[in-house]
Amino acid sequence: MGLDFFDPALEAGVRQTLAEVEQELRVGIKSADPFVTEAARHLVDAGGKRFRPLLVALSAHFGDPRSPLVVPAAVVMELTHLATLYHDDVMDEAPVRRGAPSANSRWTNSVAILVGDYLFARAADIAAGLGTEAVRLQARTFARLVHGQIAETVGPRDQDPVAHYLGVIAEKTGSLISTSVRFGGMFGGATPEHIEALGGYGETIGVAFQLSDDLLDIASDSAQSGKTPGTDLREGVPTLPVLYALSSDDADAASTRLHEILSAGPVTDDALHAEALGLLRESPALKRARETVRMYAEDARSRLAPLPDGAPKQALESLCDFIADRTN
Repeated sequence: MGLDFFDPALEAGVRQTLAEVEQELRVGIKSADPFVTEAARHLVDAGGKRFRPLLVALSAHFGDPRSPLVVPAAVVMELTHLATLYHDDVMDEAPVRRGAPSANSRWTNSVAILVGDYLFARAADIAAGLGTEAVRLQARTFARLVHGQIAETVGPRDQDPVAHYLGVIAEKTGSLISTSVRFGGMFGGATPEHIEALGGYGETIGVAFQLSDDLLDIASDSAQSGKTPGTDLREGVPTLPVLYALSSDDADAASTRLHEILSAGPVTDDALHAEALGLLRESPALKRARETVRMYAEDARSRLAPLPDGAPKQALESLCDFIADRTN
């Protein structure tokens, strides 16, 4: 994940929490109907980074990381995230997720949607055991996720496309990561000031992380990014470098040619795709996008200022460094 723990005891504590989260995830998704259990386990068994539970576990170290509510809080965050993946795959018509057939391709779109709904319900049920504030925060996070997906679906309308895109990422990615670090602080017993600092950090580092993924799709090879370079370009997904290129008024030959290719929509022709990818990698738009990622990463770092010095804070700072540097 690009995160340095600095302290073996901190790393051991986080790993122990994550192992317990893994066990509780499988308990949390069980249904009286074996088919529902099988479908709900589909993405759990496929693995994943468990980034959100990791942040819950790490943030709990600003209080008592062994508080009995930390693990269920992390489970709530991961179940909410998994639910969105079931829905995303239906909307994107994705055939594969985490190296396995997606739920919608293995079963049907209807089943995938309903299983996503089931996981949201299970997350809400577990959140109820954490108290009223947890239920409220999880519900508001869910509302932001939905608003972000709606905004992405309908497009920018009269809004600046770059501002619209950054807003979508804040709603779809930043919101859940913000709640993850808040939950860690809340259920570890951190002070209100520290919980607020963690929430602000999570929002901005979440945006930075998603934007850096966008850049990896263009700038990296498949071994680094885990997918074929230029996938978003081929599918017509307007990521930040593409939006910067389309909004540029640079009149040099390379920028003009890049604008011509991108403005035609999805770049499915192999020759044009290779040309556009090469032009993007050398473009001012990619440089500007890298600067934007670094700006968000540094903003996230600044929000950690109220937190006490020590290994947990250093670990969160290391994530800022990793995200700022991973696309260079």
